[in-house]
Amino acid sequence: MQRLYKYYWNMFLPISKQDMQKRGWKSCDFILVTGDAYVDHPSFGAAVISRVLESDGYRVGIIAQPEWDSPDDFMKLGKPGLAFLVTSGNMDSMVNKYTSAKKVRKKDAYSPGGASGKRPDRATIVYTSRIKQAYKGTTVILGGIEASLRRLGHYDYWSDKVRKSILLDTKADMLIYGMGENTIRRLAYRLKQGDQISAITDLRGTVFKHKPVIIKDSRTISLPSFKEISTDKKLYTESFRIQYENTDSIIASTLIENYGDWDIVQNPPAKPMTTRELDHSYDLPYTRDEHPTYKNRGGIPALKEVKYSLTGSRGCFGGCNYCALTFIQGRTIQARSHGSLVREAEKLTKDKNFKGYIHDVGGPTANFRTPSCRKQLTAGVCKTKQCLFPEPCSMLEVDHSDYISLLRKIRKLPGIKKVFIRSGIRYDYLLADSDQTFMSELVEHHISGQLKIAPEHVSKEVLDAMGRPSINIFIEFSNKYKKMNKEKGLKQYLIPYLISSHPGSKLKHAIELAEFL
Repeated sequence: MQRLYKYYWNMFLPISKQDMQKRGWKSCDFILVTGDAYVDHPSFGAAVISRVLESDGYRVGIIAQPEWDSPDDFMKLGKPGLAFLVTSGNMDSMVNKYTSAKKVRKKDAYSPGGASGKRPDRATIVYTSRIKQAYKGTTVILGGIEASLRRLGHYDYWSDKVRKSILLDTKADMLIYGMGENTIRRLAYRLKQGDQISAITDLRGTVFKHKPVIIKDSRTISLPSFKEISTDKKLYTESFRIQYENTDSIIASTLIENYGDWDIVQNPPAKPMTTRELDHSYDLPYTRDEHPTYKNRGGIPALKEVKYSLTGSRGCFGGCNYCALTFIQGRTIQARSHGSLVREAEKLTKDKNFKGYIHDVGGPTANFRTPSCRKQLTAGVCKTKQCLFPEPCSMLEVDHSDYISLLRKIRKLPGIKKVFIRSGIRYDYLLADSDQTFMSELVEHHISGQLKIAPEHVSKEVLDAMGRPSINIFIEFSNKYKKMNKEKGLKQYLIPYLISSHPGSKLKHAIELAEFL
């Protein structure tokens, strides 16, 4: 495989028959269909999955933003030997296209030149339908955020109703949820060995359909049926609560949701990736660029912010009630090694367009690089208790030393002028640290004029509904931040993110927020 990397270094994966011929391929093992433009950068899920499969020796082709009016575009690379992989892209296709007021957005940051209209509504469903038209009986595996958040019966904002599992709407063969590198590698191996997709029912991180069975396993939970959750709001919330409490790989059960003739079965989540596994995903030979075919079409706007950013970790134990991270990356922190991140930073300095500024070194929450407590590693995260809300847990281990050390190493590299932090900072976690070294270095070295943080609201009733700390914690942080900037002779600002209409918020809360501002 090392020879393979050397030979194909700085080459994009095939997007046409001509590209395949240059590699001497007659067919692909996997063809990945995505609603985003093709960007070979580790901030794009399609790039990560395709490069991980390539690293295991599979031939992978890319069909990006296909025309969906007919099956023709889905046939341009031929039929894959093992499976089609389908994702709507880095965003849910409905969120990508519509505002919360259900108006069509004018731009799509994941399309050439920011043009809108390059993907259909409910792209995962449409793409799978066209693939099944083109190649009857071919295997289709779903992944990405659209599939992950719709893997079981779910409330759909756009139609204002509870919809079925996307597996049934698409008639796909399997769904991989969450961060899927390890799951897709194990699945690819099984398919390569000749296992039928219908017989692969034991893989963590997968969802599949099955004829109804009698449950005998104590680690299996039968959820309220789709008929029940689509007609009874209390049963819907009960089902959601059970799902929310089963997102940790150590304590999660298998979940089954009945649809009459079919059961949808969700296996427990994949185990958190080790540092070595995470490093492998990010050390692969990405070109870190958009495909050349987009250069004269305005490029891909979404790449600009992340092109010179580093992803240092996954997972978040913040547990905010409005956030999907628990369902995608989980609450257990997984961090890359310093060596891997330093190597990636050194690569950036060799880019001819790099100006010396790394835009971010972070993750879902920048200052989370270790699990919240040691108990998580053996007993899993608490099912009904949060690490930071309503106040920091007595078991919480607050330590920024690893992050401080990492940032120091990166900012000392030749060719780097400044290292910014633009991922979210949990200021309540920061204030809980008796050692204020990180706060001092954050202010002195890592802010590009303004620091954005998220108090979200000011009203206790709304913050309780959100699972967020008291506004007094924000005020305490704000005062400390201003004082430290003054002591260092810096003029830097604080920008708060606020949500005006969170569920549970009323007019009196909006007035309270306006008065606070």
